[in-house]
Amino acid sequence: MSNSLHDQLMKAGLVDKKKVQASKKNKHKQRSQKGKVAPTEADEAKLRAQQAKAEKAERDRELNRKQQQEAEQKAVQAQIRQLIEMNRLKNRDGEVAYNFTDQRKIKRIYITEELVEQLSRGQLAIATLDDRYELIPTKVADKIRLRDEAVIIQYNEPQQQQDDEDDPYADYKIPDDLMW
Repeated sequence: MSNSLHDQLMKAGLVDKKKVQASKKNKHKQRSQKGKVAPTEADEAKLRAQQAKAEKAERDRELNRKQQQEAEQKAVQAQIRQLIEMNRLKNRDGEVAYNFTDQRKIKRIYITEELVEQLSRGQLAIATLDDRYELIPTKVADKIRLRDEAVIIQYNEPQQQQDDEDDPYADYKIPDDLMW
């Protein structure tokens, strides 16, 4: 019984030598293809692993970008806070009501007449900080507007001084009794 099945079939006369050779060839091809299929499955697994790794790296980059944007935004807000706190007018309490709009609502602060005049000439601006309204110089307001325009509530453009040469009434002084 040491004979193989091929040899036994040949002795019985059921198959000839050519059919045995063809059968051996087919078996050999099938074995070699099985060896090739296994590596392709491994290659597909590697490819899927690389794709998953690339997707994870993309998610990580997006998360890092968002975190960096949030950090930059916090830094800008801190700069704005510092600019307002360092440059706000300290003694602004007065008896004159000054009305302005904030988010389509009319707001009122009480300041001195001198500050009202400076606001109307564009020398001062109104900024919001922690639900408070602060008066700041327009130079500082310009710096804040570059960072975030929503912080500046009222900003009047500074008026240009008229040339005294063009004013025909420049030589005349206004009497005190005509001032309101």
